Amino acid sequence: MEFSPAVTTIAQTIQLSLSPVFMLAGIAGILNVIAGRLARVVDRARTLEALHPRSSGPEHDRHVWELRLLDRRMSVINTAMFLCVSSAVATCCVVALLFVAELIHLHIGPVVALIFILAMLLLVAGLIAFMIEVRLSLRATHVRVELLERERA
Repeated sequence: MEFSPAVTTIAQTIQLSLSPVFMLAGIAGILNVIAGRLARVVDRARTLEALHPRSSGPEHDRHVWELRLLDRRMSVINTAMFLCVSSAVATCCVVALLFVAELIHLHIGPVVALIFILAMLLLVAGLIAFMIEVRLSLRATHVRVELLERERA
C-alpha cells in the first residue's frame, strides 16, 4: 500500500472538496444573519422586560404578547442555528473524509455521499426554520389596529 499519494491525486481531491468548501462559506453567511437576528431579538426582549413591570392594562397585555412571541422566535432561531451548524460540521466531515479516503485508499464513496446528503438536508431544515422565524417576526411588525383607526370627532 502506497502511503504517499501523488501531487496530482491531492490536487484532484482538493478540486473535489471545493464544492463543499463553497457550501461552508454560504453556511457561514447564513449563520451570520441568524446570529444578528438573535441579537436583535434578545435586545428587544430585554427592553420589554424592563418596561413590563411599569406597564398596566392593554399596554401590559401587549408587552406580554410580544415577550411570548420573542421567546418563540428565540427558540426557532436557536433551532435554525443548530441545524445550520450541524450542516457545516457534516460538510467538514465530507471534506475530511475525501482526503482520508484518498490518502489511505478507502472506497467510501457511498458514505461520503450519504454524509453530504445529510448536510444538505440539515441545511434545508435550517433554512426552513429561518423562514419560520422571519414569518414570526412579521407578526410583531404590523401596525396595531387601534393606531390605524380614524379619530372620531
